[in-house]
Amino acid sequence: MLTFFILILGAYLIGSVSVAVIVANRTKLPDPRSAGSGNPGATNILRLGGKRAAALTLFGDLIKGTLAIAVARYFSDDTLLWALCGGAVFLGHLYPVFFGFRGGKGVATALGVYLGLGPLAASVLFAVWLLTAAGSRYSSLASLATAAAAPPCVWFIQHDWYLLAMSIAISALLAWRHRANIGRLLKGNESRIGRSAE
Repeated sequence: MLTFFILILGAYLIGSVSVAVIVANRTKLPDPRSAGSGNPGATNILRLGGKRAAALTLFGDLIKGTLAIAVARYFSDDTLLWALCGGAVFLGHLYPVFFGFRGGKGVATALGVYLGLGPLAASVLFAVWLLTAAGSRYSSLASLATAAAAPPCVWFIQHDWYLLAMSIAISALLAWRHRANIGRLLKGNESRIGRSAE
């Protein structure tokens, strides 16, 4: 039980590293929590600083999720631990203890969690995001479509109740974090990829 606690806490602390804020600081960009859309994530960094800074942010957030699952899998074959660590790293990204509990929306970190579980699920979900984003030019809509696809995808590939529960919880939180985007999508004034935040 002590090992479980340490690994889950470690996953939360990994998630609490706000890559967007660190990248913005190192590249002399405005703090993404108070500039652009106000979200410390790759899409906002793209608007504020361009593709290179956004790619670094996306990669860093992705690695957080993958690392948390990889460490859990190294220490145990218990999928309950994997699920708890996946949820913990995701919560860390949303509510980072190191950055005043003001985190991002978690799309890249969630994808990193699924990549840690296996490349197939991550590839399918990335394809859903990419196709939706390419067709709509809305990052938020692509994120919501991916969130909706995650639980059935995880169940079809993993057939594990703990991992299914984790994916449902992550998807529910993703939808909640995108509630303002959902409102703007319904009103038709959501900003598209490549345009400044509204």
